[in-house]
Amino acid sequence: MPKIMEIIEKETKGKSYHTYKYSYDSIGVPQIDYDDDPNKIMKWKDSGETEVLKKPRDLKPLADQLHQIGAEPLLKYFLDGSRHVFKVDDIAYNKQVFPVVAGQIGVGCCRRDDKRMHKERFYRELVLALPDKANADGWDDTAFFASKVKKLNESEELQRLGLHFSAILPYSTAKTGTPDTKLDSVAIGVIQDYMVEAEKRMVAELVKDKRLGQDSYLLKDGSLEYKVMKTGREDLRTLQKIKHNYSWVIGVSKSFNPESCLDHTGKPNSNYIADLPVFHRTPVARYENREFLGDVQFGVWYIRLRDKKRTQTPFDGVVKVEKIMMDEEIENGIDTDVIDLISANIINERNPTCYGTDRRWAN
Repeated sequence: MPKIMEIIEKETKGKSYHTYKYSYDSIGVPQIDYDDDPNKIMKWKDSGETEVLKKPRDLKPLADQLHQIGAEPLLKYFLDGSRHVFKVDDIAYNKQVFPVVAGQIGVGCCRRDDKRMHKERFYRELVLALPDKANADGWDDTAFFASKVKKLNESEELQRLGLHFSAILPYSTAKTGTPDTKLDSVAIGVIQDYMVEAEKRMVAELVKDKRLGQDSYLLKDGSLEYKVMKTGREDLRTLQKIKHNYSWVIGVSKSFNPESCLDHTGKPNSNYIADLPVFHRTPVARYENREFLGDVQFGVWYIRLRDKKRTQTPFDGVVKVEKIMMDEEIENGIDTDVIDLISANIINERNPTCYGTDRRWAN
């Protein structure tokens, strides 16, 4: 019974080296981070809300009021995605050796009803990243790799193991040999893109099923700053095409670069976030990067959930919140009352202490 790599070796006319298998997550290399634009610069003078605030706003009174009157939480759905990647082999084409990387992808969404959490949707998928050189005959990549994954899934080996691959993802080898190119990182990148597409797909399904609205927001763990993708479903590649799916979605991140913020004079302003009083939010800054993100604008602000006196570093306990600007919001900014309501709900969602040790704050 042929093994998985033997099938791939035969189907793509490559040479498998049966190299040592390991998890990239366990050894910590290579590291990539798609959660934020690395060159992001935000200026506080570019206001992203209807009121022009000159100082942080205290949301504790509103948060307490919502709690006292028993208001239904604004945040009803919670979405997160994760991926684990593994080096499973090396394979040669035309005397060049390339990594073969497998990915386990999970995207889940929970729904809260009557203070109880329920599973709304869950994707669990296996994918394989191969070099584009595997398609040596010049077929259309989509058709070629779809036929190979079908062949793989029909094999006795996968049926015996009860496994199913969702896709074989080709990664570009165009920059092979250049100093800054690590093929492992390129392969992991296409798996990351596949996970991001799965997140977008899940949001689109929630919108189609009319799950989201002004009284039932979705909180997405992490940034909404999805870069423009060159692969995957055509209708999901850019935020511009699907931004209206995100009318009732916010992204919340504990991990962000505080050095990306400038004051109205253009000087670094990270101390503004570090000195933010507990249960206060910053004014909303307007942010866009057409090259990285396409023709989409964001409202971005920060909220301190924990007293700085009880944290290890100045940025512990601060979260970054993002909301995509829609229609008239692009011209006028996001309604300040909406920003306050969202922020007060996030404050009421906080845990008094973190479960275990958490190094994911923006340090």
